[in-house]
Amino acid sequence: MEPRESWAALAAGGVAGVCVDLILFPLDTVKTRLQSPQGFRKAGGFRGIYAGVPSTAIGSFPNAAAFFITYENVKSVLHHGSASCLAPATHMVAASLAEVVACLIRVPSEVVKQRAQVSPSSSTLQILSRTLYHEGIQGLYRGYKSTVLREIPFSLVQFPLWESLKDLWSWKQGHVVDSWQSAVCGAFAGGFAAAVTTPLDVAKTRIMLAKLVCRCCPTDGRDQPGRLHLPGDIREDSAAAALTQPRPAGEDAEEESTHGCSFPPAAPYPRCSSC
Repeated sequence: MEPRESWAALAAGGVAGVCVDLILFPLDTVKTRLQSPQGFRKAGGFRGIYAGVPSTAIGSFPNAAAFFITYENVKSVLHHGSASCLAPATHMVAASLAEVVACLIRVPSEVVKQRAQVSPSSSTLQILSRTLYHEGIQGLYRGYKSTVLREIPFSLVQFPLWESLKDLWSWKQGHVVDSWQSAVCGAFAGGFAAAVTTPLDVAKTRIMLAKLVCRCCPTDGRDQPGRLHLPGDIREDSAAAALTQPRPAGEDAEEESTHGCSFPPAAPYPRCSSC
C-alpha cells in the first residue's frame, strides 16, 4: 500500500469510527445496561445515556484508525500475487490481525466507558482514577482476552461478508458499487455479525464490569487477591460462567458482599471499610 493510501485509510477509518460511536452511543449505553449483571433498571435505565461519552470520544479515532490502517496494509500484502479464490481468507486474516492491534487501544477506553455507563452518577474521570488506584494499569485491560475473542469472530463474519456483497453487487450492475451501496452492504454484514456474536459480547461486558476482590480480605482458596468477582464467582477466565450466571434476585449487584467486604453503590470499585 502506498503511503498516501495509508494516510487516507487512517484518516477515513478514524473519522468514520468517531461518527459511528458518537451517533450510536445512546444505543450502546442501553445495550451495556441490559447486559450488566444488575439489570437495566439498577444500572441506570434511561438516565444519563451519555455517561462515559468522553472515553469514547477520546478513544474512537485512534482505535478505528489503528484497525483500518492495519486491515488495509495486511490485506494489501496478502493480496499481492494470491489467487482470487483466496480473497475471503485474506480478508479474515487481515481483519483478525487488525482487531488484535486495535484492541490495545479499544479496551482501556471500553473499560472506562462501560463502567461509567452503569454508574451514571460517577464521571468518566472518577471512574478512570478509581480504576487506576485500585487495579493499576492492568485494570484498564480488564477483559482484553474476552474482547479479542469477541472481536475476531465478529470481523471474521463481517468483513468477508461485506467484501463479498460488494463484489456481488458490482458484478450484477457491471461497475464498482457506490458509497451508499457499500454502506448498505456494510449495514447488513455488521448486523448479521453482531447477532452471531452477541453471547460473546455479553460475556465481555460482564467481565469488564466485574469487581476486584479486595486485597485486604482473607481468601478461602477460591478467591485470590486481585482476582475479579462477579455474582457467583465469575472470573475473567470463565466466559461461560459470565454467560450462564443469573442476575441476583431482589438485590443490586453493586451491594453484594464478598468475604465481609461490602461495596457501597456510590463507588463501584472501592476498597472495603477495613482498608
